[in-house]
Amino acid sequence: MKLPVIKHLTQFIEDNDEDYIIETIETLENLTEVPSLRDEELDVIGELISNMYGAIEVNKMVKLGKPKKEALNDFMKRVMGSIDN
Repeated sequence: MKLPVIKHLTQFIEDNDEDYIIETIETLENLTEVPSLRDEELDVIGELISNMYGAIEVNKMVKLGKPKKEALNDFMKRVMGSIDN
C-alpha cells in the first residue's frame, strides 16, 4: 500500500463518490479471473485493489469526524502493525 495513492484516492472519493471506487474494485476483481494474466500483472491489480480499499477505510474515518491527515496516519499504522505481527 502506498500512502500517496491512498491519499489521492481519498480525495477522489471526497470530490466524487465512493461508488466509483467500489465499482472499480469490482471490475478489477473480475479482471483477475482472466487466465492469461501473468503473476506480475495480478500483483499490480492486487496493489491497486488494496489501495482502493484503504481509501475507503480512510474515508469512513473522515466521515466519523477524524481529520484526514490523522485518518491516513492511523490507517497506515494499523497496516504496518498487521504486517509486523
